[in-house]
Amino acid sequence: MANKEILLVADVVSNEKGIAKEELFEAIEQALESATAKRYQHPVEVKVRIDQTTGDYETFRRWLIIDPDVNPEHIGDEAVHADPDSESTAVYCPHTTMTLDAALEHDPEAKLGEYVEEQIESVEFGRIAAQTAKQVIIQKVREAERQKIFEQYKERVGELITGVVKRTDRKGVYLDLGGNAEAFLPRYDMIPREAVRMGDRLRGLLKTVKPESRGPQIFLSRTAPELLVELFKLEVPEASEGVIEILGAARDPGIRAKLAVKSNDPRLDAVGACVGMRGSRVQAVSGELGGERVDIILWDDNPAQFVINSLSPAEIESIVVDEDAHSMDVAVSDESLSIAIGRGGQNVRLASHLTGWELNVMDQIQASDKQQAEANELMTVFMDKLDVDEDIASILVSEGFTTIDEIAYVPVNELLQIEEFDQETVDELRNRARDALLIDAITSEEKLEDAQPAQDLLDLEGMQDDLALRLAAAGIKTAEDLAECGIDELQDIEGLDQELAGKLIMKAREPWFAEQND
Repeated sequence: MANKEILLVADVVSNEKGIAKEELFEAIEQALESATAKRYQHPVEVKVRIDQTTGDYETFRRWLIIDPDVNPEHIGDEAVHADPDSESTAVYCPHTTMTLDAALEHDPEAKLGEYVEEQIESVEFGRIAAQTAKQVIIQKVREAERQKIFEQYKERVGELITGVVKRTDRKGVYLDLGGNAEAFLPRYDMIPREAVRMGDRLRGLLKTVKPESRGPQIFLSRTAPELLVELFKLEVPEASEGVIEILGAARDPGIRAKLAVKSNDPRLDAVGACVGMRGSRVQAVSGELGGERVDIILWDDNPAQFVINSLSPAEIESIVVDEDAHSMDVAVSDESLSIAIGRGGQNVRLASHLTGWELNVMDQIQASDKQQAEANELMTVFMDKLDVDEDIASILVSEGFTTIDEIAYVPVNELLQIEEFDQETVDELRNRARDALLIDAITSEEKLEDAQPAQDLLDLEGMQDDLALRLAAAGIKTAEDLAECGIDELQDIEGLDQELAGKLIMKAREPWFAEQND
């Protein structure tokens, strides 16, 4: 039966909503199947096939072919669809299923799990069928639109998104992105004290997209450091083209931020390009972020120089780098101390986030006192372990030696380059250092041998023998001793991380809880 109205509906909806025609034809088929099934007093299986070129469609009643061994007394009221690849058996229902023997009478090639079909009269695609199809089509359109929005935005995570404020509530702001897409800007991702009104245009960083039954949930952020990076790429053509690299950002949203930049062209000033003529570029970004002050920092491959740049305009007197602790002691002049630290420690905190180093800012006197205290401690260790006088220990400290291991195994030439040392002194120092290391190793081994953990500590679930020995060497010999410890007290025990320490402590404390319950 030719039906141009079906083609017209498919064309109109497909063009207006951007939905694939195949999905719309599927929806119309489902609507016609539903309208046809209503003709019958009992449930039936109906299949409609539409010719997408002519609009003709045919209707078939179907019976699922099931296992002939099914007890014919078990008659269901509804059709049960069986997966042809499944070993499960469908419930027999004469209106929707057929045994294999009966199916072979209609089709000699019939197989289990397939359908026997019989063509029946089709309903017209008129008012009733159209009403039935309406809800199905609307649902299909909504699902397709949601999927389209999800596919459109899921690949844009990390990009700048602009929307118009649609409504606000105590949870956050809802933005209209156009094309039936809506984004949500949570309160905790908004710039503090930022005034937002209906109809305002806001930019945010696309944080995440979550597929939900009620539609994709698009979440934005205006506090993420990446937003600052993207805004500068928008304002600074050299950054978007890659001539200038933006290598990091740190923000105190709405108040202050730092941006690290580097020029790939030696003729181009990266800081000047980002600031712009009379500060036009940086002011445009600052205005977008509610007046947030932005410091442009020149990137440097040398971590110490990068830290100096990040604390500018404070004048740095000296920097001591501790690579093991990944920290730096930064000494500044008295006049620059407040500048380097900033209000409430803001400047040093942002510099620390930007550089990735823990920064300890202090004045020159504090730095000298700290260095002297550390030097005195090292001198005491060298005098005790190497049996040398204060002069020799002072020379070793001044030359940068910090451990006995360094003295024992540093190349001989390095020690000989020290003006006060000759070959005999160097050999004697190396021998004494190696003897000291050997004595420490033997002492440590003896402590482990002498420390015998109690059986209840060894029997503790999750405990290993070597770990129990190390605990015993540290004075924790029983399960009760362990129960009384905190996680922080065990952080120096080799092979014991915080997670395992917590589990073992809780196991050791189980008798306490049992006593309370009794």
